[in-house]
Amino acid sequence: MQLTLVRHGEASPAYDGNDSKRQLTVRGHQQAEQTAAYLKEQVQPDIFIVSPLVRAQETLAHIQRHFPNVTTLICDKIKPDDDAKDAIEWLSQLPFENIVVVCHMNVVAHIAEQLAHEHFHAFSLAEARIYEQSVIANGLSTQQKAFVPTR
Repeated sequence: MQLTLVRHGEASPAYDGNDSKRQLTVRGHQQAEQTAAYLKEQVQPDIFIVSPLVRAQETLAHIQRHFPNVTTLICDKIKPDDDAKDAIEWLSQLPFENIVVVCHMNVVAHIAEQLAHEHFHAFSLAEARIYEQSVIANGLSTQQKAFVPTR
């Protein structure tokens, strides 16, 4: 089973304190496109899981262009301040072998930390990490590859 975790690209500052509507900057779109180009050669997703926040959805849109027939589920458990344990529990129930998740710091790094039993290691903007595991559960994942955009 393959799980790919992706952090969104660079986003504009919050307007009037509304974090959920932050859009990608020009640089963020460039980062997302680089990550998408990398992933098209590395993964064959069965499903995309994305946060309901705009910047994550815009990042995913770049990846989706390479996989136009893959279904997307919006998950309300992978926003910046969400609990990684809840996200892992939700992800573990999915009946798919190849999952791509696009979400946010800090939750994405905490998911990675728990799945691989590694120290907390922040994700760069639009970074992708690919994990292998038999099932999605704490301590059972091994990071296979990683990509950080150059822009």
